Formats: sequence, structure tokens, C-alpha cells
Amino acid sequence: MYSRVQKILWNVVGLDYVLSGEMAAPYCIDWRGRYSGDALAVVLPGDKQQVAAVVAACAEHGLAIVPQGGNTSLCGGAVPLPHSQQIVVNLSRMNRIYALDTVNYTLTAEAGCSLAAIRKAAEQANRLFPLGLSAIAEYCEIGGNISTNAGGVGVLRYGNMRDLVLGLEVVLPDGRIWDGLRRLRKDNTGYDLKQLFIGAEGTLGIITAAVLKLFPRPRSVASACVAVRDPAVAVGLLAYLRENCGDKISAFEIISSSCLDLVLHHISNAHEPLSRRHDWIVLIELSDVLPVSLDLSLNYALQGFGEGILEFSVDSNERAASWWYLRKNISEAQKLEGFSVKHDVAVPLSHVAEFLTQANSALRAVFNGVRIVAFGHIGDGNIHYNVSMPDAVRNSVLIEKSQQVNRIVYDIVNGLGGSISAEHGLGQLKRNEICQYKDAIEMGLMRSIKFTIDPENLMNPGKVI
Repeated sequence: MYSRVQKILWNVVGLDYVLSGEMAAPYCIDWRGRYSGDALAVVLPGDKQQVAAVVAACAEHGLAIVPQGGNTSLCGGAVPLPHSQQIVVNLSRMNRIYALDTVNYTLTAEAGCSLAAIRKAAEQANRLFPLGLSAIAEYCEIGGNISTNAGGVGVLRYGNMRDLVLGLEVVLPDGRIWDGLRRLRKDNTGYDLKQLFIGAEGTLGIITAAVLKLFPRPRSVASACVAVRDPAVAVGLLAYLRENCGDKISAFEIISSSCLDLVLHHISNAHEPLSRRHDWIVLIELSDVLPVSLDLSLNYALQGFGEGILEFSVDSNERAASWWYLRKNISEAQKLEGFSVKHDVAVPLSHVAEFLTQANSALRAVFNGVRIVAFGHIGDGNIHYNVSMPDAVRNSVLIEKSQQVNRIVYDIVNGLGGSISAEHGLGQLKRNEICQYKDAIEMGLMRSIKFTIDPENLMNPGKVI
């Protein structure tokens, strides 16, 4: 059967863009090296018509499809399953920017455009596309960003990917093309269909193009590195700064001392951010479209906060860049250190400190000497909470007990009204876990939507639900 499909694929995209064997292998393992699988072929279409033809051929012959962009998923969502008869459809060749409208503040691009290319194009037009994933911006692609509802450091001010999309173009599981590339802020004509595909991780269709929101480009920026007594102080500080600085706050990130240990050990040109080490630091960024200095305003606001700040520094140049360099490289440092039990969780902002206290205490009571690497987007309640042991032998034992670790963390998150996946998605990693924490009605509705749009379950099976 596949030989017949292979000939169709060759005719559609050309011999050079149907990969198999060793040439396909790099597309079948994820960025972290945690998930790998097998594909009959990796197909690299050059436009939406080719995507549609590939999908139609696979649907006709009952072959499952794995949509893939830059393959930077952290949950195994963009790689085929082991021992599978699946076709990977990689959109990296589809990297054209169709239009940039500076009056309407929109950019229309194909799904294979890298996030870095989108941001650069906006900057060259004196506009901003605010999705902040600096560590992987050169590699991740906008279709994948949309499919996983990516977040990043700018969510506090600009929202998730879901808030940055006006329109989509999608190839449906039967090969039809839905053209929803509307550039409208208001369109009250029924169901907002694009929202079904944002965050669906390729289980409902393949996003081939999108209309993205742009914003005015800031002309002044200031950053602060602030040592705080504990996460509760950080939460209070954010509330205080929002009262005093308003929407100028564009990022508010928390970093534990254990994060700095890993970055300073593994990453070159990384330096201590303050005069001495503290258990917790917060990185803050203010930005404004007005060409005025924000350093004094930020410094004044921090001075007026009161108790709980142990030390702080404000800068808008090289020192500020060095602070954000630390934040950018935490994930890379963890990767170099070795495996850990990772969690991408969200709780209401008012419960962030409570989550950290409860989770730290619960894990330390069960796993003596456990190392907790906690950091993330405290401004929107999203904490990356990673658990390991400081030596390889004990760490391998902990990894074997990852389900026990997950249950401790997720039960606390759930009890605080949170989510077990804030911005990374479900993929393979949390496909089973989510059934423990989502309401049965909600899971039923998700399955109904999946069956309605993809009744043969050919679009990225084994992921999400």
C-alpha cells in the first residue's frame, strides 16, 4: 500500500522532498531526546496545495499524519509514535511572509516561518510581534507556536499565542483547505473556528498560514534584577508594580538559586547577577513606545515597595542583557545537566507562593535530598517546576519514580485550581495524565470535536486525547 502512496507523494512534492531511512531519522526524535518514533516517510511540501494533496492521499489510504514545524515541542507532540505507519508532514519549506500591514498592524505568513524571522520582519517595519521565546526563536516555527498555544515571557502584557492570532488557513484531515485568513479584530458571525486549531497540537488539521497581530515597537526599555525574600514577596511586588507602572510591565520572571547554579556551571559567559547569591531573584522589564528613560521610574518604584526586597539593580544596557541571558539559558543548562522530572504548570497568581511551598515540602518529605529547579513566568502564574537529584545514581532512581513525582505535583496544582500544562501542551507526555484532572464533560466535548473533524483519527493520533 505504501508504495502506491509513495509514488503519489513523489509526484506531489518531488523526489527530493520525500525522505526515508537515515534521512528521515532527524525528524523522528524530539528536541530533548526524550521521544522518538518511526515514520514511513517525511514529506516536505512547498505550499498549501501540496499539503492538501499529501493529506488527501494519506486519508484515502488510511495513513496517519504527524504535522511538524521546527520540532521544538517539549512534550513529544511533533514526532511519530514508535513502530508506527505514520507520515511526518514537515512545513519548514513554507516560510514565506505574504503581507505586512503597518496600518492594520497585521502580518500574514506561512506556517514554516521561524519565530525569529517573524519578529525581524516586524522590527524592520517598526512594529513588534511580542511572542517571547528567545531561547528557541531561530528554530521554532509559527505554525507550531500556534498549534501549541505558545506563551513565553511576554504573556503578562500581550497574552498567549491564542491572543495574537486573527486568522488561520488550515488543511483539514480529508485534504480540504479552510481559508480563514481574516484580518479583522471584530467578526461576530458565529463560532470562532480558528480557536479550535490553536492549541490542538495538530490533532484537528494542519495550520498552513496565519494572520498575526502586531504592536507598536517600544522605544524605551528598562530592566531590574531584584532579590526577594521568598515567592510571596515576588507576588506582592508584581501587584505593587502593576498599580504604579501599569501596562509598561512587559515581563516579570522568577528564578530560584538552583537555576543559577546550573546556568553558571554549564553556560559560558554567565555571571552572578547581583553582589551575592540569594534564594530567589526576579527579573522585571518595563517598556514604552515613548522615547523616555524608564530607569528612574523603575528604580523609584522598587525603592517604594518596602520590606521583602533584599537587593536590586536597574539597568537598560549590558547588565540588563546579562540578566536576561541567564533566564534564556536555564532550559539549555538543564538539558546539559541531564534528565529531570519536568512540570509546566499554572496556578492563579495569588496561589503561586502557596504552590511552591506545598510542592517543595511534599517532595522533600518523600525524596530526601531532592533538587528543585523552579523558574518561570510568575506574572501569569506559569511556573516551570523541575525535580532531580544532584548525583546521577540517585537521579536515575528518581526518574523511575517520575509518576509518583508527577502525582504529588499535579495533585497540589489541581487543588489550587491550576492546570498541569500551562504553555508546553500535552503531546505524548501528559496525554494520560490529563484524564485525571479534566472534568469528564470537558474530555467528552474534546473527543466529540475530534471525532467530528477527524473521524478516522488520522491527524496526529496518540497525542493530546
